[in-house]
Amino acid sequence: MGELSSEWAAAENAVALLIPVALPLLAGGVVLLLRHHPRARESASVLVGVALGAVVLSLWPMVDEEVRLDLWTWLPGISLSLALEPLGLLFASVAAVLWPLTTVFSVGYMRSTRQENLTRFYFLFALAIAAAMWVALSANLVTLFIGYEVLTFATWPLVSHQGDPAGRRGGRTYLVLLLVTSMGLLLPAIVWTGLLAGTTEFQAGGLLADRAGPGVLAVLFALYLFGIGKAALMPFHGWLPAAMVAPTPVSALLHAVAVVKAGVFVVLKVSLYVFGLETLAVGDATTVMRWVAAATLLVAGVLALRSDNLKRRLAYSTVSQLAYVVLGATLANDVAFAGGALHMVTHAVGKITLFFCAGAIFVACRKSRVSELDGLGRAMPWTFAAFTVAALSIVGLPPGGGMWSKWLLLLGATEADQAALVAVLLAGSLLSLGYLMPIVARAFFRPLPAGPVHGEAPLSVVVPPVVTAAACLGLFVGAEFVIAPVINVVDAP
Repeated sequence: MGELSSEWAAAENAVALLIPVALPLLAGGVVLLLRHHPRARESASVLVGVALGAVVLSLWPMVDEEVRLDLWTWLPGISLSLALEPLGLLFASVAAVLWPLTTVFSVGYMRSTRQENLTRFYFLFALAIAAAMWVALSANLVTLFIGYEVLTFATWPLVSHQGDPAGRRGGRTYLVLLLVTSMGLLLPAIVWTGLLAGTTEFQAGGLLADRAGPGVLAVLFALYLFGIGKAALMPFHGWLPAAMVAPTPVSALLHAVAVVKAGVFVVLKVSLYVFGLETLAVGDATTVMRWVAAATLLVAGVLALRSDNLKRRLAYSTVSQLAYVVLGATLANDVAFAGGALHMVTHAVGKITLFFCAGAIFVACRKSRVSELDGLGRAMPWTFAAFTVAALSIVGLPPGGGMWSKWLLLLGATEADQAALVAVLLAGSLLSLGYLMPIVARAFFRPLPAGPVHGEAPLSVVVPPVVTAAACLGLFVGAEFVIAPVINVVDAP
């Protein structure tokens, strides 16, 4: 009887892996059913988002168990399977917790700016979150690749949501660059991996360990990192600033909740479970991509510094900050990897706050340029207080959680005896100080220009950035708690 109960509990746990994928799909179906009832449609989206957050967080007690669900097997080693492990659950938790906040923000923003086609908007938003959950819980490369591509197709119409020529042009750039990288580079890398290892299943220590020479590993690693276009390494980063033509809630989705975080998550997942940190640390497998990431970090920071459009500045900031996570993977030691994983979280919370604030500014006073923000901190104190906290976190200063992720990355670079990369990491933080803190200074210390004084945006637009700014502060205090499960996996023999 005890054995039967144990098997039944294991089966229940496995089926529980489907719920995070099914709930957003359910939300999408409800959105379509309630298309003629806007308030009910939006309320249902928020409620299902809250339920998803609760379900994903409830999976943490099971994370050390071997929880797996095989949905379909095509050939030995090639299947559609979901599995629970700490790195994937960390990404799923970030996306699940931020989704309902983004939905609340979307309701206020889309109404205030009188956007159309909102049923399509909320449906595709839900589909994108379902794809992100699928990616997070994937047990092998084949399953991951399918979710990765669905995420591209779900978010492409969101980028083009405005329907104007600029929106269509941005959408084309988005779709073409992400498909060219995934189909032309990532898919061949997955096929090559399957041929070398005889399987595409993620394995502790890396499924390519002792299966390829240094040259093959270096080429494969480059194929993966360039092929994961959502990580926005140069020169395949152009889709990200091009996507800024989308409404601000879409920008928040792209930069914090699903798309780019899916990109850097896949970089971390592949580094840990396909190559293995010990394998990457031997020879020169990561050298080229390490310097590609370093160059991306610095060049994107300079481009952000030169951008007057607020959303474009934040877009280039994202390109630069994602490179920190990639550097954490390429340094191939436990400390740097943990720093990269933590930066995935701290950047998500900080950057979504900044985009929420940009949206609140646009809703309140229709301003979208940095040069237009003089004095607005006194008129919109909650918005700019949230912006200030998030900016400090992105820079890597207390009391923001980003301080700890950047500190771990610096320690990892020091441990790897990479003094030049320590300098790159510090220079990147100085650049972020240069492109974010002058916005704060303008808002609080310059006088308001003559004309009507605008107050805060509606509550549904202001409350989400205040909540996520508070989360930036929470990550400063609780960073160790957040990253501990991933550190345990990386440190495991």
